Amino acid sequence: MVPINSTPRNSQDTRLLDALGADNPSTRLRAALAAGTQADPGLVDALVARCAIEPDFYVRDMLTWALTRLPAQITVPGLVAELRSERAQARSQALHTLSKIGDRSAWPAITRSLLHDADDEVARSAWRAAVVLVPPQERAGLAEDLAAQLGRGDRDVRLSLSRALVALGDVVEPALRAGLASADPAVRAHARATERLLRDPEADFDAAVDEARRIVALGGEGGGGAAC
Repeated sequence: MVPINSTPRNSQDTRLLDALGADNPSTRLRAALAAGTQADPGLVDALVARCAIEPDFYVRDMLTWALTRLPAQITVPGLVAELRSERAQARSQALHTLSKIGDRSAWPAITRSLLHDADDEVARSAWRAAVVLVPPQERAGLAEDLAAQLGRGDRDVRLSLSRALVALGDVVEPALRAGLASADPAVRAHARATERLLRDPEADFDAAVDEARRIVALGGEGGGGAAC
């Protein structure tokens, strides 16, 4: 069992904290559900700490739900502190939970270093959180920051980036035009596929990428050479 650092107030809390660290993921899932149902502010530190180390996706999702059941003024400071953790999962899960809470007071904590994090899961979580929390007057700057990463990563990473850009709306168009003028064919193809999704959010991403690669390979977007 993984110990949870917390000071329980009663035997019920003790049992719940023990269950959050149980070997059986079903036990941990039920404990996270109980914590969310109970919505006890005294459990915040334990829930946040468990998010950083929980190996099971479904349990992590339930932990996030439990944290959203609590007042933002209690949960947000602890989650923001996790963004400075050396553990990638701690940063990623805190960002995911902040995106679900949607409290814009957390926006200043979504730094460029998180948006450009070397860990793809952290970066993807930062992109999703950023488009939820960004103030209207900073959307154009965020679009430029995100578009600077066009061409990054594998198919899932690129899809996440495209979705984040599309979620910002028409403000991304200048940043996409810069991507279309890139000397890197992968960047140009990603920019063109994202542009198509911006016009038609229901379009198939893979089909959009294939079409964009063909166009770029034929020299349709500045520069020559085949897209990778």
